[in-house]
Order: sequence, then structure tokens, then C-alpha cells
Amino acid sequence: MKKISTLEPKLIWSYFDEITKIPRPSKKEEKIRRYIMEFGEKNKLNVKTDDAGNIVISKPATKGMENKKTVILQSHMDMVCEKNSDKDFNFDEDAIETIIDGNWVKADGTTLGADDGIGIAAQLAVLAADNITHGPLECLFTIDEETGLTGANNLGKNMLEGKILINLDSEDEGELFIGCAGGIDTLATLRYKEKPVPQNHQAFKISVTGLKGGHSGDDINKNRGNAIKMLTRIVLGAVNTYQASLHSFHGGNLRNAIPREAFALITIPADQVYHFNQHVKALMQTIKKENKENEPALVISAEPQELPQHVMNRKAAFRILEALNSCFNGVLNYSIEIPDLVETSSNLASVKINQDDNTLLVTTSQRSSVDSMRMYVASVVAGVFKLAKGKIKHTDGYPGWTPDKNSEILHITEAAYAKLFHQKPLVRAIHAGLECGLFLEKYPDLDMISFGPTIRGAHSPDERIDIKTTQKFWDLLLEVLAAIPES
Repeated sequence: MKKISTLEPKLIWSYFDEITKIPRPSKKEEKIRRYIMEFGEKNKLNVKTDDAGNIVISKPATKGMENKKTVILQSHMDMVCEKNSDKDFNFDEDAIETIIDGNWVKADGTTLGADDGIGIAAQLAVLAADNITHGPLECLFTIDEETGLTGANNLGKNMLEGKILINLDSEDEGELFIGCAGGIDTLATLRYKEKPVPQNHQAFKISVTGLKGGHSGDDINKNRGNAIKMLTRIVLGAVNTYQASLHSFHGGNLRNAIPREAFALITIPADQVYHFNQHVKALMQTIKKENKENEPALVISAEPQELPQHVMNRKAAFRILEALNSCFNGVLNYSIEIPDLVETSSNLASVKINQDDNTLLVTTSQRSSVDSMRMYVASVVAGVFKLAKGKIKHTDGYPGWTPDKNSEILHITEAAYAKLFHQKPLVRAIHAGLECGLFLEKYPDLDMISFGPTIRGAHSPDERIDIKTTQKFWDLLLEVLAAIPES
């Protein structure tokens, strides 16, 4: 089997191959941090860190480029850790199993970590190369981008000297990004009381699987199914119509991923089982028909299970299910200024049950390029769970990055792209969150741009990176570095 380290350009793919072998879940970046710092020391480059755990490696300019402006290359060290439910994999210990599939590199049943492992690989390749023309360089590697932007939010004040920053965390080759949405998470803790399982009940596990999932910023407008919303629809109907009782409900995993799977255990009165099964089969077919174009691999099942000892109090089950059913999910509105750009959205990301203390934790994520709308949609989501007697918590959130169409690095990158590929790149903002807005809070004079190769299915086991566009990404990066003006 062909190894990804043999792909072109070999330098960047060889480093990406090494990175895939290093576990790097969010908030557990110790191993990748050690690898990057040892790389810097091995190559006799200046390495410094801050209290948050971010790393900056500096490289002097090549001969004749000493007077050029300093450029900062930036990526994040952590990766989203998602896997298919039937995949036996430990993200804390195991190496990602990479596969070359035509023009794509993907992983076997897990996320690949091209977001943002390919950015790290590009930085290391530039730092290691002795045949690249560039001015003074600073390579910034941040921690915990995926679960809280902790590294960017706590970046040390004296870590950077450059005024131009190239973020290597975008996923659409041929597109240059000059703005992004800000975000906030809204969490609700819902309590319930238990009661013994009613007599003459039978238990069923309801499963929703096979959905595409994806990035809650990049993919929120692509009509992806939300497993939690689908499951709620089925279970709430069973509770309302067939006197079902709810034992447990859980689905989704990460705050910034559209949930692909969700599961519930319910009990049904024995004399209602036949009618319940007929109803569920019909509803399954309806939901699958509604989603046949956007979710062709959707699987919904109802399987008999061993009867549990307890179920939720009926009033509590109604509160929880009605709140999940009413929780806004999807695109709220589009930008007036930038065509086809999602302005404001919300993602019902996960429901996690803790049967030790009889609580459910519901995690949602709101994004908007307008700060006031971000807070508005967060309040809308919070209001639903307040009515369900939930305890609400908002995270600190992070700011957006306002586009600057007069940016110097934008004009340089546009010209470099046209020179290399004989066509104009698309310049746009992105609904996903980038760390750039937080960098501006610490370093307000930064001139920034973001670009990368084509990555699809980010934040899901369908994540894959396009091989041909990785070569174009590399060529563009080198052309931009060579074109940086004097300070």
C-alpha cells in the first residue's frame, strides 16, 4: 500500500505523516508540543513558549531577504477526535490510520486531523527547507483551538514581532479568507427524577446513525441531518402517542461538530408494542425520504432491549424532549453584505446523560459575524432550556474577524495566485471560527489572511484532504513568502 509520505510535495507530506502518528486531542497536546519543540531544537532554531502552551519557532531570512517584513505562519496543534461507533480506537494513544483513496487522503473510521495537521506540516516544511526564499519567519503553533480557542485567547504579549500573519487553517483551495464569525457556546443542565419501570412494559433502543455530520460552521448550511433532532422527533412521538417512558438519551460529541449519531432507550406498554412498531417504521421511512438526497446513508432502528429498572419521571421526560424539539438548530440568516455567507447560526451539538446524578448536559454552539446577533441567538437557545427548568451557562465566546479588502497581504496573495494558476482566487469570509479575531485583540496591527488546501468532512470520520490541492497550497505559500515587500 502506498504511503502518504511518498506523495508530492514530499516535504510537507512526510511531516504530515509523522504528525498523524502523534496523539493530539484538544487539551492533551503534550506529545505534539514535545515533537514541535524538539524539531526546533534539532534544527537549531529559536524556540519560545508562553504560559498557555503556545509555541513560536523563529527562522532567519534567507540571504538577500533580510530587509523583508517578518511573516507569521500560524496553525493549531490539536485535532477533533471523532470516530465511527464501530471503530475500536483510542485517540489518547493510537496513531491515525491513513488511507490514499484516489485523489484523497483519509483515515480509517476516524477523523484524519488534516484540520490543522496540514498547517503544522507546512510550517515545519518551511522551517526545515534550505532551498526556499523568504524573509524573517515566525511560526506560531497554538493549543486547544477546537474546544475553546484557549491558546489564541491566552497568547503571550511578547510572543510575536511580525505584522503579517498567514493562518493555515482554511479548507477550500482557490479561496482566500479575510474574515470569520465569532462564537459562543450555550450549555444547559437538565435534571430529572426517576421512577420504577411501569408494569408490562418492553424496552427498545432507538438509534439514529449514518449521518454525514461535519463542521458546525462550514457545513451548517448544507442541509446535513442532526441526529439529536431526528431522535427527539421519534421519541417524543412515542411518548405522546404510545405512553412510552424514557430511560436515557444521548447523542453527538463535540461542540463544533454536527451530531452524526444519537441513541435513546425507551419502554413501551406491551399492548402498544405492535402499534408502536408500525408507527416507528412509517416515521423512519418518512424521515429517510425527507433526507434521501442529503443523507443517503441514514439508518434508523428500533431494537428490543433488556428492561431497565428505572425510567424518567413522565413530566421530566416531556420537559427534556420538548426543549430539544424546540431548540433552534441551523441557519438563522445570511449576510446582506457578502453573498452566500451565513451570518448567524446555531448547532445543537450534544446531549450527554449522567445517570449517577440524574442530569443531562445539552451543549449548543452559536456563531455570527455580527456580535449582537451572536448574543441574540444564544439568548433564544437559552430561553428554551430555561422554560424547561434548565441551568444555563454561556462560555466566554470569541470575537469575529472583520474583513479588510484593502489588506496588503490580501493583494500580495491575490497576485501570487493569479501568477501561478492564471485565474483569480475567490476572496471571502467564512462562517467557521478562526483564531484571527483573538490575535487582533492581542496584536491589533496584524494584517492577516487565511488559505489552505481542500479538506472535506472536517470534524467527522469522513474528513479527507485533496492531494492535488495540497501541492497548489504549498506552491502558493512559497510564492507569497517570496513576494513579501521590504519593511
